[in-house]
Amino acid sequence: MALLARWCLALLLLVPGTIAVSATANAQDGDAAAIIQKFGGKQSFSDTEAVIAELAATGNADVARALRALGDGSLYWRKSDEAVFIGRGSDSVTLLDPLTGEEVGTAPAGDLTKVRIKNSIRNDISTALGALTLGSDDPAQRMRAASTLFSDGDPAMIEPLEVAIAEEEDAAVKARMEEALAAAILASDRPAEEKAEAAAVMEGRGDREALTLLIRFAGATDDLEAKSAAEAAIATIEGNIAFWYQMQNIWYGLSLGSVLLLAAIGLAITFGVMGVINMAHGEMVMLGAYTTFVVQEAIRTSAPELFSWSLAIALPLAFLVSGTVGLIMERFLIRFLYGRPLETLLATFGVSLILQQAVRTIFGPTNREVGNPEWMSGAFEVGMMAITWNRLWIIVFSLVVFAGLLVVLNRTSLGLQMRAVTQNRKMASAMGIRTPWVDAMTFALGSGIAGIAGVALSQIDNVSPDLGQGYIIDSFMVVVFGGVGNLWGTLVGAMSLGILNKFLEPYAGAVLGKIVVLVLIILFIQKRPRGLFAQKGRFVDA
Repeated sequence: MALLARWCLALLLLVPGTIAVSATANAQDGDAAAIIQKFGGKQSFSDTEAVIAELAATGNADVARALRALGDGSLYWRKSDEAVFIGRGSDSVTLLDPLTGEEVGTAPAGDLTKVRIKNSIRNDISTALGALTLGSDDPAQRMRAASTLFSDGDPAMIEPLEVAIAEEEDAAVKARMEEALAAAILASDRPAEEKAEAAAVMEGRGDREALTLLIRFAGATDDLEAKSAAEAAIATIEGNIAFWYQMQNIWYGLSLGSVLLLAAIGLAITFGVMGVINMAHGEMVMLGAYTTFVVQEAIRTSAPELFSWSLAIALPLAFLVSGTVGLIMERFLIRFLYGRPLETLLATFGVSLILQQAVRTIFGPTNREVGNPEWMSGAFEVGMMAITWNRLWIIVFSLVVFAGLLVVLNRTSLGLQMRAVTQNRKMASAMGIRTPWVDAMTFALGSGIAGIAGVALSQIDNVSPDLGQGYIIDSFMVVVFGGVGNLWGTLVGAMSLGILNKFLEPYAGAVLGKIVVLVLIILFIQKRPRGLFAQKGRFVDA
């Protein structure tokens, strides 16, 4: 009975309190319009800040319209009566009610004066809007509000955040609100125990924003307990950031390695089977990229709804264009220079200049725009590592091309003949293999794969006549390092050089990093002249 009596007493006390709170809220809603009118007339910045704080205290979400208008410079007061409106237009200004947004008339621009603000007031507006949207029905809006309040770290928002956290049901939004509360507590005069708990929340967040707040707090506080907790959290976050920084470098290295693999894999075939130093290989890549541009231009003008399929359409066409050009080069030039590698180098270098000039004449010297389909646009995060969809798809694509080429070499008659010619050209010829035909098909295949690489590279690089020149030297380094004619060596070499480049760049810079890589390859070749994966071929047999 005593327990029942206490519950009844609590309810009797709670009902008047609830009624009082409801009445207060209604009064605040009724006062919002009057408070907005306080922006009217000439006033100081401090007066404006006071009105913003008063609006935020109402808890009325409708005042957000007036605050946003104040922030973007569209809140005005009329000179004749100092009434406040939202204005739209330049000469004849349309006047909107700042609370409801309803149109209430027009006025000449000369009759209105804009409410003045400065950067610190803009921050106050962001904080006020964040507080007002904590109770929004939209979880995304509550998440944005909590994020804004985290960045502001305003101690005045502690109590609103505590109320919002108690009522929040969405776990992700609640976690973000707790982080905003921790940021506000660190900037407040709350007890050391609460600040130590806030530092632990920041440690759980673990990003650079949290690190910045903790460093600022640790440098300002004199409380040993809170300072110790903050320093421990700082050490943990710095270790976490260092780990993800290295993971990001590895990702960038794999991304660069996939590009090098695509650019070098065709060269590995022609160089390994034919011994031809093809300096025009980069131009085969360029032709593939320009094929993609032509396909997208045709789709934009004729069938824009097919744009998402533009790369799928461009892939076989790029293979055919580059493969055909490679076949013509082999039949009309290179087949007369077999066994004379220096002359093939000079001849193909001349072909590369001709192709570059031809493209400049047809398409012009400027970069051409090649768009990303929707499924290759944007990015996502893994931990603290940003991954772009276009780079991810290129990695996948390069591995698919690699696997497809392995199938061709190991499961087709052309692949069998290519491997026979690679191992012993004279014996293959004696066994009835038409080595000139194998040479032609091999060169066409390598050039076609370079064209496919151009389709992929058009998504991450500028499509210009000089596109191929940026990859030809790196491609030769990959082939020589991995082992001439060995596809697995090309894969390992491309990924290794890509990762090594990305780890050296932060310390040595992009240019010096490439020089260091080149020196390391030269030293490596002194010990292993035939690369990582040595393959027995005609040069060894000779």
